[in-house]
Amino acid sequence: MERPRILVVGAGFAGVECIRRLERRLAPAEADIALVTPNSYQLYLPLLPQVASGVLTPQSVALSLRRSSRHRTRIIPGRAVGVDTRAKVCVIRKITGELTDQPYDHLVLAPGSITRTFDIPGLTEHARGMKTLAEATHLRDHVISQLDLADASEDEAERAARLCFVVVGGGYAGTETAACLQRLTHHAVKRYPRLDHRHISWHLLDLAPRLMPELGDSLGRTALDVLRRRGIQVSLGVSVAKAGPTEVALTDGRVLPSRTLIWTAGVTASPLIGTLGAETVRGRLLVTPEMTVPGAPGVFALGDAAAVPDLAAGQEGALCPPTAQHALRQGRTLADNLI
Repeated sequence: MERPRILVVGAGFAGVECIRRLERRLAPAEADIALVTPNSYQLYLPLLPQVASGVLTPQSVALSLRRSSRHRTRIIPGRAVGVDTRAKVCVIRKITGELTDQPYDHLVLAPGSITRTFDIPGLTEHARGMKTLAEATHLRDHVISQLDLADASEDEAERAARLCFVVVGGGYAGTETAACLQRLTHHAVKRYPRLDHRHISWHLLDLAPRLMPELGDSLGRTALDVLRRRGIQVSLGVSVAKAGPTEVALTDGRVLPSRTLIWTAGVTASPLIGTLGAETVRGRLLVTPEMTVPGAPGVFALGDAAAVPDLAAGQEGALCPPTAQHALRQGRTLADNLI
């Protein structure tokens, strides 16, 4: 009798936790487990701001998926780009660029999310993200290079633009990014005798009326007070109207001369979700409380890409927020459901 084939897409918190649970609960002869991911490490996304600021090294937030001697999951280096639910085949684009079909008996979709962008002129050309390890390390290099270029410039306008940094997104990622990088420039500028630390400005923007709403009113206000005391200019109810190479126009009419725009204004589900033709809720794949996808036998979804009902909320239609804590619980529960 052939072993059932379990194919997991995505090596985020949800996907990796599901695999760990399956490896602990199932003997090697009981299932063939495979994981689709472009990198053979799990990235701790919440710690990327610390990497960007140099507090942590890239190696400390990227944990090898092969670090355990008990690891037996087959890793397929690539990304899932489509699913044929009738044929029970997942289409994978390997890191070499070639396409391959991977058959499955049970498909676990945990592809995560991508940075959400809007139809803002110049945004895709001039904004920098904070979603990958490469983006975090490049951002640190960019910020330091702006100090170098400002120090070397004799043009006051250019110097002002290079010392003005704009972060969009008042959630955890944006707030941490602004706080960590502001601390980086605050300490680094001491090595630039030609620069005055008072000329370095950090702006944090968000359309929402509150900062870090996921933490509640009290902690959100505390975070706002801390940022402002450190000199970060926080503007709520404001976003970017237009982005250019040397300036950022805001929705309140202001124009900030800046060479650095960092975009962390939310996420949206992986494009893979749209290839299934299944029902979605606010861009996330609709699933049952057991995390099965209606109308797609053998397909499960969890994590940022899935609209998982929050049974503990006590209200109809409540969904689990896309956080690591929920992803970990979903991964364990889904593994148990599969077993």
